[in-house]
Amino acid sequence: MTSTKGLALVDLDETGVDKAFRSDVLEGLSQPQKAVPARWLYDDAGSQLFEDITKVPEYYPTRAETEILRDRGQDFAEVIGSGRAVVEFGSGSSVKTPLLLESISPAAYVPLDIAGDFLRAAAADLSAKFPGLPVFPVEADFMRRVELPEEVADMPKMGFFPGSTIGNMVPRTAVDLLRTMRETLGEGSQLLIGFDLIKDRQVLKAAYDDAAGVTAEFNLNLARRINRELDGNLDVASLKHEARWNDDFARIEMHLVAQRDMEFEVAGRKFTLRRGETIHTENSHKFGKRSANTLLLAGGWTPVSRWLDSKERFSLILAEASIPRSAP
Repeated sequence: MTSTKGLALVDLDETGVDKAFRSDVLEGLSQPQKAVPARWLYDDAGSQLFEDITKVPEYYPTRAETEILRDRGQDFAEVIGSGRAVVEFGSGSSVKTPLLLESISPAAYVPLDIAGDFLRAAAADLSAKFPGLPVFPVEADFMRRVELPEEVADMPKMGFFPGSTIGNMVPRTAVDLLRTMRETLGEGSQLLIGFDLIKDRQVLKAAYDDAAGVTAEFNLNLARRINRELDGNLDVASLKHEARWNDDFARIEMHLVAQRDMEFEVAGRKFTLRRGETIHTENSHKFGKRSANTLLLAGGWTPVSRWLDSKERFSLILAEASIPRSAP
């Protein structure tokens, strides 16, 4: 049985506005360093723009990760096994997912994404590719614990979190998410997760500021979304995309930089941006083997296998849900 109708778990107010989106934006714009969590970049338009980013020459992570998934299928089959429900966190268009599903013969596929229309279209496409595979799309904010469809409740589960999305979060938030994933997936679960690796900073900066300007449009789309969904009046034309390498924290930062002094409103609240001031919209942390393993352990996952692409730009790590313990 295949279902692509979706299960909506996003908390909307009486006007149809996502309460969490409004709360995060208002809180973030009230801080000395204005910031909005990166997950809000991914409405339907943002999700499509990100898919476009993965195709630009400068953006290597998708190609590197796809290489691993394509070339290591036998490894995945051996260490993951068959018969698991694959739960993909932030599934997007699920472009890489077929490579994994072909390797491990899953019992079901549960894509989770906050962009509902994009999610259901991608789920329908994947159902067509795997006509015998039950597919249960869930529209949800995976930063919170998600109740999975009852059809997969008794199946062993494997979370799939590709793309180094974990790098978009500060360490505290990343650890919280990993713990939430463990709660969502349950005891005995596995997690296959992507980590982008530290490399030459010019390569990194180019990947987040491509010559065609696709990443800039992706970043600016957040301001348009705020205007559209939260009754904002940000002057998008007076904002400029900028990618910065922060060596102290081993991360690329994306900012929207004000090109002039601005006064604007969002959801009835007034804000100001001075020329040169920024709204910090995304981090993309880069990792070494030790830092990735430490992050997983802090989140309740024990790393068991690690794979790299041929140029050693990107890694996929398989981890198992750890048994809670307070001593060696």
